[in-house]
Parts: sequence; structure tokens; C-alpha cells
Amino acid sequence: MMTISAILAEDEAPQRAELRKLLSELCPELKIVAECEDGLAALEALEAYHPQVAFLDIRMPGVSGLEVARAASGRTQVIFTTAYDEYAVKAFDGGAVDYLLKPIKRDRLILAIERMRERTRRGATQDLSQVLAALENKLAHPSKSGGIKWITANVGNTTKMFPVEEVLFFQAQDKYTRVVTATDEAIIRTTLKELIDGLDSDEFWQIHRSAIVRANAIRSALRRDDGRLELRVRGKEEVLPVSSAFHYRFKGM
Repeated sequence: MMTISAILAEDEAPQRAELRKLLSELCPELKIVAECEDGLAALEALEAYHPQVAFLDIRMPGVSGLEVARAASGRTQVIFTTAYDEYAVKAFDGGAVDYLLKPIKRDRLILAIERMRERTRRGATQDLSQVLAALENKLAHPSKSGGIKWITANVGNTTKMFPVEEVLFFQAQDKYTRVVTATDEAIIRTTLKELIDGLDSDEFWQIHRSAIVRANAIRSALRRDDGRLELRVRGKEEVLPVSSAFHYRFKGM
């Protein structure tokens, strides 16, 4: 029996355990090489293990399942797990990607497994660009309307207020975060993980476990001889490294 490698990304531990149990029963040839509690861990698992299949929760902390799927497109089969209703998942009707509605039903999982086995047998890959675009049109990102508007930082006896649209990048420093604008910077007592869910993912891109950058502030992306990618932002000379998990964002550069 041919082994099929997979990652399982689901932030709710009981649901992750239940899916793992069902998969071990219904698809014994499936080998789960990594279990991930958030989207960043899933991206890193994609790079580390190059799995044939990824089971992805659409809504995860930090990097969403949609972003992970975008990185997986063309190299890893994707099966989404989602609590969204039938209207939202109409975007999947083209059959380019499969989905499982929560709570996951055995008969629907069996069907998804059969499709996965057939694609694996044929060596088929999925271009997910169209289905992801359609799904994103269906699902409003909450940060677009109710996200972070201002960053407040205490510097000595002074409280500084930074409009989020002026921030060039955020950089983790231990348990704090460095906030950098074109003309100023400060340290805040908020972690990147806490920040990212309140930022618009179209405007702010995570490029490393320790860095989030405003997309339209990127001046250049340089690929070094060793394959590493580095960014520079407008008005700043310092270099920001891009981890391999986020290289997919710069395929066209």
C-alpha cells in the first residue's frame, strides 16, 4: 500500500484529534507528518515535509488556511475543513479543491479520501488561484472593518499614537514588538501573534515569524546566492529576512 504524507492544521485540539482518529480509521495509508495549531506552523510544515496532502482549517489564528493553501498551490493537495455554511462553500463547486463541513461526517470524509486517492494515483496537482479568489470574495475578513486603527506606545512619560496606515513594519523583540514608521519607531508590549489578527492581511504580510511588513512599503526583494530572500522597505536601509515558509508571496518578483 502506497503511503500518502499529510499535514493536519486545526487550532481546536478536540477537532484536530477527532479528524486524526477518523483519518487513521478510514485511510490507513495516510501518514500525518505534522499537526499544526496555527497557519504559521502549517506554512513551516509545508516547507519542512513537502506533504502530498494538507488538511487545513480555513480560519486559524495568524495566517489563515487560505494563505496556507496559496503557498501549497500546485504542489500539495488541499482539503479544507470549515464551519462556514453551504453558501460560503459554493466557491468550491468547480471541484479544484475539496472541503469538509464541521462537524465532519464520515460519509463526506470517505468521499474526500476517495478523491484524494485518485488525485494521488494520477499525480494530479491543483492550481488553487481561482478557487481561492472566489472564496475570498465570499468571506469577508473581519479586520477590514473592525481591525487595528492606531498603535499606542509609551515612551518614558510620553504616549505616542501611530496610525496603522503609517506603519512600515512590525518586528518581534523578545516579548515585545518594534513598530517602525518612516519617521519614528517605538516598542510596544504586544506580541506579533496578538497583533496579526487585527491587521488587514491584504495590507500587512507576515514574512517571518519575527516580522510583518506593509505590502506597499516593500521597496525591493533580493534573492541571495544561497536562496535566502531579503526585503528592503521604503525610507529604511535595514534588511528584513523572509523565511522560506513565506517565499511563495514573492514568486513573481
